[in-house]
Amino acid sequence: MQFYYSSKSRTLITGWRDSWAVRESRPVHPEQTKMRSINPATEDIIETYDEHDEPTVSARLDEAWKEFESWRTKPIERREALLADVADVLRENADEYATRMTTEMGKPIEQAVAEVEKCAWVCEYYAEHAAEFLQNDRIGTVPGSKTYVSYEPIGPVLAVMPWNYPFWQVFRFAAPHITAGNVAVLKHAPNVFGCARAIESVFERAGYPSGVFTSLQIPAERVSTLIEDERIKGVSLTGSTRAGRAVAETSGHELKPTVLELGGSDPFIVLDDAPIERAANQGANARTQNNGQSCIAAKRFLVHEAVYDEFLERFTEEMSALTVGDPSKAETDIGPQARADLLESLHEQVTQSVEAGATLHLGGKPLDQPGHYYPPTILTDVPDDAPAATEELFGPVATVLKVETEQEAIRVANDTPYGLGASIWTKDTERGEALTRKITAGNVFVNQVVASDPRVPFSGTKASGYGTELSHHGIQEFVTKKTVWIDEASDSV
Repeated sequence: MQFYYSSKSRTLITGWRDSWAVRESRPVHPEQTKMRSINPATEDIIETYDEHDEPTVSARLDEAWKEFESWRTKPIERREALLADVADVLRENADEYATRMTTEMGKPIEQAVAEVEKCAWVCEYYAEHAAEFLQNDRIGTVPGSKTYVSYEPIGPVLAVMPWNYPFWQVFRFAAPHITAGNVAVLKHAPNVFGCARAIESVFERAGYPSGVFTSLQIPAERVSTLIEDERIKGVSLTGSTRAGRAVAETSGHELKPTVLELGGSDPFIVLDDAPIERAANQGANARTQNNGQSCIAAKRFLVHEAVYDEFLERFTEEMSALTVGDPSKAETDIGPQARADLLESLHEQVTQSVEAGATLHLGGKPLDQPGHYYPPTILTDVPDDAPAATEELFGPVATVLKVETEQEAIRVANDTPYGLGASIWTKDTERGEALTRKITAGNVFVNQVVASDPRVPFSGTKASGYGTELSHHGIQEFVTKKTVWIDEASDSV
């Protein structure tokens, strides 16, 4: 793992949304270490957590491994039924779980409630379709033989999850893979350990055996050791590209399958025939959803020169109208950034971009009040080498770039190391569909904001990672695709 220290705060930083979070400087393996969850809206300490020591981690892995041997033999209909119960538990306790998210990472309460509902949806989806997605595939007709492919679970799978969608990212992983017969071991971000504990309680309330879902309170520097443990059979990470490389390196050495959903610098392309009013409205939502802290948020707005002025005017109106404030209030559109170091890093990127020649069109300064608040911000005239053009800005900051042609829009859209999502806005949907084939990204939407949906696969390319989540593709990532060939003619020999 690679780490660096902020020259100002002298704290350990490992990326904008990594599941490893800011921690006080300390030895790597102390006897006992405390990790704190801090309310980003008030800067008050919510709770202090003890790091799990090695005996505790080993005991939990033993329990997971032993339970896997039993869990894998359960009829899939039973596993589906339990997952349907999870959806019920989520809905029955939605306010409790939403409040936990809002308190720990600053998500506006209405969005937190929606996140719980989406988690219930993904559980219902796999409760209905898992058996269908994992049924044996017959392979043609071989005279005298019975030939098919079966899908068999591999064992405990480690999920290294981030703080920005503390429930959804976990359930997006757990719902399919637990139902496929695996068991889950969660290493969540330290600033949302309360969410991790709440998720454990969801599975307990739904009636799952102990060991099917396990949460570990450990820091980032212990992840590689965990991956090397023979009881862990696969790894799913949502985090930064740097974190993905570290996990891929260790997992590759151990020959363990991985799914990596990493960073993104998603283009939002506004063509000369775009529905400007709707594009501006949805663009503001796409940039500021989840306080701007989303991997698939629109970050670079590539606007055709013919509609640039009109779009910028309407987009500025939409961004200016958003309410920044207490995330526990229903009227709030944008809450605080999740941590102090993230606010600092975001502002440094904006400042450096302006120093490089970008124009600060709106916002651009942390709010002078308690909490980690950053206002809706728009940068224009951004040079090609400025952070706002080359890096992922994880907050409510939009980079608006003028392009002269459709071809230039595609070139700039692809001129990034990332390849997660993109959206194209045009009144000619055939034109938009044709352009989707020219965008290098795992998810391309026309006249719609990029989003994840249980029914369709979600994946990245280039530095945005590899592997697939969701749909029938996702549930097959951590199973062995076993060929079974039975020579039935031998029965008569």
